[in-house]
Amino acid sequence: MRSRWSYVYFAFYLILGFVLLFLNNDLSKGIITLMNIIIVLVPLISTIFGIMYYYDSREFTELLLAQPIKRSKIFLGQYFGLSISLMLSLVLGLGIPFISYGLFDGGSIGKFILLILAGAFLTFIFSAIAFWIGLNNENKIKGFGYAILLWLFMAVIYDGIFLLSLIMFQEFPLEKLTLFASLLNPIDLSRILVLLQLDISALLGYTGAVFKEFFGTNKGFVVAFIILCLWVIIPVFLIYRKAKFKDF
Repeated sequence: MRSRWSYVYFAFYLILGFVLLFLNNDLSKGIITLMNIIIVLVPLISTIFGIMYYYDSREFTELLLAQPIKRSKIFLGQYFGLSISLMLSLVLGLGIPFISYGLFDGGSIGKFILLILAGAFLTFIFSAIAFWIGLNNENKIKGFGYAILLWLFMAVIYDGIFLLSLIMFQEFPLEKLTLFASLLNPIDLSRILVLLQLDISALLGYTGAVFKEFFGTNKGFVVAFIILCLWVIIPVFLIYRKAKFKDF
């Protein structure tokens, strides 16, 4: 919370929320615009903050390791401290404009909470992955490169490879492959989670349309929520396991 960049991050979403609501009072369109920004920006910022914080605090971490403190408390405390501060910047930065414009009627609250929930999941997921990459790479440049490459793969390359595979194998039944591929990418899964609740079939794309058709809106939400929880739990467990046995 003492990092100035947390407040810059908060100010960005605060200004963005006010500008979008000032230009367009249609909440659904505002949520779609914010979703397109959050889906790409939140993973990138979380990855950069996570990997930079790990390497910048490495000397202090080694000092803490010399004290009678459990490793799990040190590394999980650092991870949750960073991810929660980023999440609060996102929630407050977008929440204040929406509250100021008085757009919280019955249906709007659920849509906004779902948008924030998707952003929170992506924050926890990519912060954890960045920490884990840092733990596995002593070289700062190499770790930073791996972290950015992972974000680029999840945000851009993954969809390109997936769409190319759909085109190449379009003669085969690909519904199950599509569903499985959607679960393997938290960015795509978060996008589907939001769009399923907005009920905008035209914007779902092929993966989201199949997801909705196969699971149904309610089941799709539950499955997506569970998978996103696993995307948080597994990297955090890997951080705990790696920190426990790593020789510093």
